[in-house]
Amino acid sequence: SFMIYFYLSSVLIISCISISLSVVLVYFRHIYHYYIHGPKGNEKRSSKEVGPFNNIDIEISMFEKGKTPKIVNLREIEDDMQTLYINTAADSFEFKAHVEGDGVVEGIIRYHPFLYDKETYPDDPCFPSKLKDEDDDDDCFILDKAARGKRPIFECFWNGRLIPYTSVEDFDWCAPPKKRGLAPIECYNRISGALFTNDKFQVSTNKLTFMDLELKLKDKNTLFTRILNGQEQRMKIDREFALWLKDCHEKYDKQIKFTLFKGIITRPDLPSKKQGPWATYSAIEWDGKVFKAGQLVKTIKTLPLFYGSIVKFFLYGDHDGEVYATGGEVQIAMVRSQVTKKIFFLLPDRLSVTWPEGDELLPNEVRPAGTPIGALRIEILNKKGEAMQKLPGTSHGGSKKLLVELKVILHSSSGNKEIISHISQHGGKWPYWFKKMENIHKLGNYTLKLQVVLNESNADTYAGRPLPSKAIKFSVKEGKPEKFSFGLLDPPFRVGVPFNIPVEFQDEFGHTSQLSADIQPVFEASGLSLHYEEITKGPNCVIQGVTAKGPVNSCQGKNFNLKVTLPGLKEDTQILKIRLLPGPPRRLKVKPDSEILVIENGTAFPFQVEVLDESENITAQPKLIVHCKFLGAPNLPIYVVDCSSSGTSILSGPAIQVQNIKKDQTLKAKIEIPSCKDVAPVEKTIKLLPSSHVARLQIFSVEGQKAIQIKHQDEVNWIAGDVMRNLIFQMYDEGEREIHITSALAEKIKVNWTPEINKEHLLQGLLPDVQVPTSVKDMRYCQVSFQDDHVSLESAFTVRFVDKLYLKFSHLSQVIIVTDQYGNQIQAFSPSSLSALGIAGIGLDSSHLKTTFQENTQSISVRGIKFIPGPPGNKDLCFTWREFSDFIRVQLISGPPAKLLLIDWPELKESIPVINGRELQNPLIVQLCDQWDNPAPVPQVKISLIKANNLKLTPSNQQHKTDERGRANLGVFSVYAPRGEHTMQVKATFNKNTIEGPIIKLMILPDPEKPIRLNVKYDKDASFLAGSIFTDFMITVISEDDSIIKNINPARISMKMWKLSNSGNRPPANAETFSCNKIKDNDKEDCCFYFRDKAIPSKVGTYCIQFFFMMDKANILNSEQIIVDVLPNQPMKLVPEIQPATPAVSNVRSIASRTLVKDLYLHITDDYNNHTGIDLVGTVMVTIKGSNEEDDTPLFNGKVRTLEFPFVKGSAEITNLVLAENSPGRDSTEYFIVFEPRLPALSRTLESYILPFMFYNDVKKQQQMAALTKEKDQLSKSIIMYRSMFDTRNQLLDEIKCQVERAKLKEAQLRNELKTHNIDIPTTQQMPHIEALLKSKIAEQEELKKKPRRSCTLPNYTKGNGDVLGKIAHLAQIEDDRAAMVISWHLASDMDCVVTLTTDAARRIYDETQGRQQVLPLDSIYKKTLPDWKRPLPHYRNGKLYFKPIGDPVFARDLLTFPDSVEHCETVFGMLLGDTIILDNLDAANHYRKEVVKITHCPTLLTRDGDRIRSNGKFGGLQNKAPPMDKLRGMVFGAPIPKQCLILGEQIDLLQQYRTAVCRLGTVNKELKGELEYLHTPDMKKKKQELDEQEKNLKLIEQKLGMTPTRKCNDSLRHPMTDCPVPPKRMRRETTRQNR
Repeated sequence: SFMIYFYLSSVLIISCISISLSVVLVYFRHIYHYYIHGPKGNEKRSSKEVGPFNNIDIEISMFEKGKTPKIVNLREIEDDMQTLYINTAADSFEFKAHVEGDGVVEGIIRYHPFLYDKETYPDDPCFPSKLKDEDDDDDCFILDKAARGKRPIFECFWNGRLIPYTSVEDFDWCAPPKKRGLAPIECYNRISGALFTNDKFQVSTNKLTFMDLELKLKDKNTLFTRILNGQEQRMKIDREFALWLKDCHEKYDKQIKFTLFKGIITRPDLPSKKQGPWATYSAIEWDGKVFKAGQLVKTIKTLPLFYGSIVKFFLYGDHDGEVYATGGEVQIAMVRSQVTKKIFFLLPDRLSVTWPEGDELLPNEVRPAGTPIGALRIEILNKKGEAMQKLPGTSHGGSKKLLVELKVILHSSSGNKEIISHISQHGGKWPYWFKKMENIHKLGNYTLKLQVVLNESNADTYAGRPLPSKAIKFSVKEGKPEKFSFGLLDPPFRVGVPFNIPVEFQDEFGHTSQLSADIQPVFEASGLSLHYEEITKGPNCVIQGVTAKGPVNSCQGKNFNLKVTLPGLKEDTQILKIRLLPGPPRRLKVKPDSEILVIENGTAFPFQVEVLDESENITAQPKLIVHCKFLGAPNLPIYVVDCSSSGTSILSGPAIQVQNIKKDQTLKAKIEIPSCKDVAPVEKTIKLLPSSHVARLQIFSVEGQKAIQIKHQDEVNWIAGDVMRNLIFQMYDEGEREIHITSALAEKIKVNWTPEINKEHLLQGLLPDVQVPTSVKDMRYCQVSFQDDHVSLESAFTVRFVDKLYLKFSHLSQVIIVTDQYGNQIQAFSPSSLSALGIAGIGLDSSHLKTTFQENTQSISVRGIKFIPGPPGNKDLCFTWREFSDFIRVQLISGPPAKLLLIDWPELKESIPVINGRELQNPLIVQLCDQWDNPAPVPQVKISLIKANNLKLTPSNQQHKTDERGRANLGVFSVYAPRGEHTMQVKATFNKNTIEGPIIKLMILPDPEKPIRLNVKYDKDASFLAGSIFTDFMITVISEDDSIIKNINPARISMKMWKLSNSGNRPPANAETFSCNKIKDNDKEDCCFYFRDKAIPSKVGTYCIQFFFMMDKANILNSEQIIVDVLPNQPMKLVPEIQPATPAVSNVRSIASRTLVKDLYLHITDDYNNHTGIDLVGTVMVTIKGSNEEDDTPLFNGKVRTLEFPFVKGSAEITNLVLAENSPGRDSTEYFIVFEPRLPALSRTLESYILPFMFYNDVKKQQQMAALTKEKDQLSKSIIMYRSMFDTRNQLLDEIKCQVERAKLKEAQLRNELKTHNIDIPTTQQMPHIEALLKSKIAEQEELKKKPRRSCTLPNYTKGNGDVLGKIAHLAQIEDDRAAMVISWHLASDMDCVVTLTTDAARRIYDETQGRQQVLPLDSIYKKTLPDWKRPLPHYRNGKLYFKPIGDPVFARDLLTFPDSVEHCETVFGMLLGDTIILDNLDAANHYRKEVVKITHCPTLLTRDGDRIRSNGKFGGLQNKAPPMDKLRGMVFGAPIPKQCLILGEQIDLLQQYRTAVCRLGTVNKELKGELEYLHTPDMKKKKQELDEQEKNLKLIEQKLGMTPTRKCNDSLRHPMTDCPVPPKRMRRETTRQNR
């Protein structure tokens, strides 16, 4: 504990000489009360527990000269004000206030009840509430604030210390109301309070004053919440305080003392719930006065005043003996004297009104404007029915004469206006009289008031009693229609399209009137025929279905003056100016008009088309596209023309071209408008003639009288060195008609063997001569071409040397002669010389040799020279005859193409496995070969690929030609086909013969990585209740092999939901989109995507759910659509089908004035206003309640308080709800009709529907207020709509601001991440800088990727399904080249092994490859013996270095990186490599092994130089030395992507994200600026002004009605009144997302 001492100087003692020490101590105790006793204060009623606040003591010492110091502990003082407040309070109300910033104020209000005869509010000596003055007059009533007096409610504490000079009078919600509330006004003076602030509020340096506490607390942005059971709850603080105060008053106040108890009775005259028990008493003591039974009393504050004697007093409840209570009831017997009764019967009592001249005005009559009110004859009658002109008992002086005053009052929204006022006096011989009135023609509610007044003073009361009067309420409505005008029309107006003409009728005074009689409008317009369907009657008169037909000359339409006549009106004709546009398309007009059109093939035909309406006007409209389709031949063009703007155009297009037409052909042309189904198509017959243009070119060679045709690409053999003459040509058109060659055609003919052509020869059809080559190697290619605007033709042939022998394994003939030394032939041969001739050569086949003696030439002919089949090349032949010999060298070339062989292609006996959609492993290269498999170098031979239709190849199957080597490279194909075996075959065409190649078999395997469908799992038996949460959806992506695809980015999976409509099942643009949730620890697999806790729509209906997987930017895979029916949620409240207006009723005889509800349908809804409870049956109890339970409530017809209506099939019909005649109730008071549903099938109570109504005792006032009530309802609806609009706008603004903040945060985060990568983005010109950076980074990354790096050339095994990982050589990558070489060599025998997850998959591969492929299933590996990848190297013992190694030892497995399936790969290589260690060289390895074996087993050691020391210590020899890299034949581990490439990838990704974030920030900033600008537009300012004006008008009307203002009313009775409630938060969010 600590002590505080206060030392008072002598100056203070002198100034406070009259203040006792006790007052000072109480004052300090008041300041430090909560320092001493803690947050709850000094509660005497609670037990004192040891706590942190009981250890604080404050002592005050007072020193006076010559006296012993007085020391007092403040804890011992028990009469400070806070202790008195705490211990005299009966109940407390705790609250908390949040001001702007971090300021928090906690407050407490305490109630000090009135007990028996006095207030218990503690008195403060500084603020005495009772001032005693002996001179007070008993008759003088002093109005004060009773208990609290003029003291403020709240004292203010700062961090537990009182700030004495600052107090708060009250708050708006706890101040005494201007009108009587739930509790009496004196209860507001029985409360005290304290405010406790935190240190966010400033106080003065002497801690005597707060700087701005009250200003902050009374700021409009301060939020008050109530504290219940230590929990902060948001609710309407004013309502909660009023209810708490009312409850305190009823529980704790004891004001009236009931004495002389008589007994307990029941009172059958009251409603059943209030009939008993009632305790009766004979006396009460009230405010110091005693009232007893039999005592004469007069009431006050009642209208009228009552005089009588007390009979008894009533107190509700079961009481016995004397008791205190806050109120009760008294029974009074009325009394009246005899003299009073006599005078009473002679006083004026009523008026007698007659209408001598007719035109009587009836009560509540509705009269047309201008209808006269007849003359009035009036008599004043007393109680006996006698006429009188003056008051009884007076002299004949004029001061007591009676006059009658007539007033006609117009009731309007701006107030009552007196339009007629007359006073009539009695004429002696004639009664009171008023003349006829004919000047009442304004619309509205009127009152004709007759009032008896006194002569001269015009007073309408006498002796405190009102003089007789009579008021006749009537209304003036519009008269019968006399003229008319037109309302707003809805253009455009089109020919043949019905339109409506709104008509507004007026009476003779210009008031809007209604048409009631039948009338037949007459229409006239020059050049138009017009008719209509009907004319509606009532307030909104419309001439419906007006149709105009006639010419309008152009698409822009024509102006017409439409004369409308309505017979029967005074002004029966009006002119309406309209612009009539052409109508919708009805007919298509096509020119030429002939049904059969003749055109030549290869020409286009133009059609003139016109779109006409039903009046033959050319019309136009959007999307007016005219199509012409030609039928009768394939590949015909389609003509399209857009007539949207003009309605007419030329319809043409490409030329009509039919192939191979030899004679006339008939086509059909169908011209139509696809968008206009009502327009019949036009068909034309087209006779297509063969074209007269050049279509074919032929070349002939004339030999004698015979012309031999040289076909295109023919080979012509001719004598070497000779000249080909007599070449002619002919040209034909499509009809095979020969075309005469003209000069124009001759100029278009070209040949390639001579630059100059004789034009005269061309006109005769002759071609230039061709010089035949003389060399064997030379070959002449001759081409004749013709080209014009329509066709390009050519015909070519090749001229070969005729003496050239075709020696490729063919027979060779030779002529042998004998010459002298000068080359002169010697006739030395004879038939007998043949035997001396010898022929020899390597590979010569002599079986076909034939020698013949040629006598005429003295030579020997040798035929049948043939070589044994072999490779092409040079062959030498030796001819010997006797002693003479000669040599000849022959070039042996390959024979003619006879076969097609595949180059570098796998074995054809087996099917080649390929995954669907993937490329073949090798390009398809074919080679032409002769029959002995020698390559045939024949170029320009066409190669084609034959396959089935269901086998698709990419690139598409194109024709190829062989090159100079006789080869054709068809490229690498991507294969698309159904699962299974497929075949394709390569074929060649040579000399019109087909050479078939081998058949290629392909085994198409499904792609395990290609998604083909989405699998959706969910609880299909679940019910979907509006506003609840959907069941969990589990999504998996299924590949072609029916396996689940893993490693998919969850951002690519989305869920969309929309409400089904008639427009189709495709998701609309505003469909709600959801993202998948994060995977939980207890989820089954990470390859599934979960959609959890997704909100079900709040509106009942049929919805569609579909899931989408974005495969790439262009392709999206979607699931099957899930149709769900959203059902209503649990029944919660009773609501009307249509919100009725607020009734205003009175208790008069007229049923119409007493009708509360005529027809009202009530339904049960859930929290989201969906109809529900169709199967519920019960009743609806209807009662009337008031704001104050003590008031008399009106009764229903039949003097009952409760009515019951059946509730069947989810609804109840409330009909004819009428008040009882002369029903009790307080005038001008608001009551509430409570419709309470009672449904036995439901275990809980539903929220009742409450309808407020206004009750009046005066029918006149009721009619006035009914109009005000109607106006109030309209204003309320308008205000709700305005507030909803502003709330939605404000919420949208808040959401956009949140988006801006999030976008700024995201941009800043990405900017900081870029800075960590040494990338700075300037604040200006950001986007160009980002784009330039991205471009440079992407280019740098591409350059790195293009750089050559080590790769494994071993073909990988095709992954038929997800159970195949691939070959070991492809599972890992190694960065270091030397390590990759030695590890690849070390695992050389395993590199080709295929790893599978299951033994079944391994067995399937074994069977497919007939056992040639080695496989390794992972499920057959014993994993307990696998090495621990985290184990340290063996030269570490217990975490310490045993010896210092050399050569940088490292586990070989640590050098591996795995692109995929890391866990499985670690299992594979853990088994294969074990603890194998790699070092720099052999010396380092030997040193390492020598040291390791001293402590443990040494595993296999590899060196980066390529040496190996086995685990048994053996090294050396070829089997332990790795060959060079090139000797491994590509069977090495590939190198990973360079690290710099990965870094660049991260930087590119960050830059792309930052670019997106900058764009997003700019977009949301633009949205925010646009929204702020829109909120400050004149239109929005005008709407805000309108809302303020309407709220002001509503407040004035509520004050006139005497209703509780809408903002401060009792929420428990008010909240169901609105039929257009502000949507809940979630609904507003959904609305905002759709608008955006």
